[in-house]
Amino acid sequence: MSDSLILRVVTKWLVPVILLFALYVQFHGDYSPGGGFQAGVIFSSAFLLYALVYGVDATTRVLPEAILRIGASLGVLLFAGVGVVSLFKGGAFLNYSVLAGTPVAGQHLGIILIELGVGITVACVMLLLFYTFARTIPPQ
Repeated sequence: MSDSLILRVVTKWLVPVILLFALYVQFHGDYSPGGGFQAGVIFSSAFLLYALVYGVDATTRVLPEAILRIGASLGVLLFAGVGVVSLFKGGAFLNYSVLAGTPVAGQHLGIILIELGVGITVACVMLLLFYTFARTIPPQ
């Protein structure tokens, strides 16, 4: 945990900007480079910065491990759920074309949902890994 006032102020300003950029990468990923994995890593980096400046205990109060475990599970379920729904609608597993009225709309909806599931899972797992390793190193 840092006692520097400048670091704390800059971090409080930077974390929302990083989270906003992660959302941009997440939802613009089907039109340009980016997507779920990149957005998940960017999203988790905001909380890693917060943890480096304010401490891991303060970060776990903001984002508890139980929430992260649920988020990681829900992300995987969203990914798999899109595949199962496409099976029930008569397509192949993860064939997005059957998800909406037209194949193009189905492809668009499917990729957004898949990338959202990947982003949630990656962000939650990255933070869970950080929490696990941060607790094994004694503070100096």
